[in-house]
Amino acid sequence: MAMYLCCFRHLCNGTPIQATPVRITPAIVLDTGYMGHEVVIVKNGVRICGTGGALGSVPILQNKAYFEVKLQQSGVWGVGIATRNANLNKVPLGEDIHSWVLGSDGSVRHNGEEKYKIADIPQEGDILGVSYDHVELNFYINGKATNTPLTSFKGTVYPLLYVDDGAIMDVIFESFNHSPPSGFDSIMMEKSLLEND
Repeated sequence: MAMYLCCFRHLCNGTPIQATPVRITPAIVLDTGYMGHEVVIVKNGVRICGTGGALGSVPILQNKAYFEVKLQQSGVWGVGIATRNANLNKVPLGEDIHSWVLGSDGSVRHNGEEKYKIADIPQEGDILGVSYDHVELNFYINGKATNTPLTSFKGTVYPLLYVDDGAIMDVIFESFNHSPPSGFDSIMMEKSLLEND
């Protein structure tokens, strides 16, 4: 019993033990500071509903990042990446130079251009994967690649989700439903951001 008490008192053998602070990495969530005016973010910052878009709270700075989105309810929706200059009040996104998305109509868009059209439109319950390595952005449906790579990125990008017409989506930044592509992993926070906490 004395051994356990010494840990609580920070004393062992009469010698004070210096407490070492434990740094907990903040969770990545949807950023309420970067979302459309009619967007609702709930469920601890991972569910989006309403009308408009929202960015993730952390930029994608690492070489190979991956995240997933579960389509909870159909409607108009999109997933991808965007800079903080994207207009998050206007859906669909992918209509400007600041966003790259896969939308609910099966189109993969950037700068107002449909770059690809996928045949198998995701349905309620499907898991959409997004991989990004600063050269290519790729999309996956239930772990299967759509083979619709987007390129030519400028600026710092963030995970992006948008919804309208009753769509509800949950973003997944860790504990994925499907294995990320080889070499890809969950989005990491930049070290300098952690040191400023």
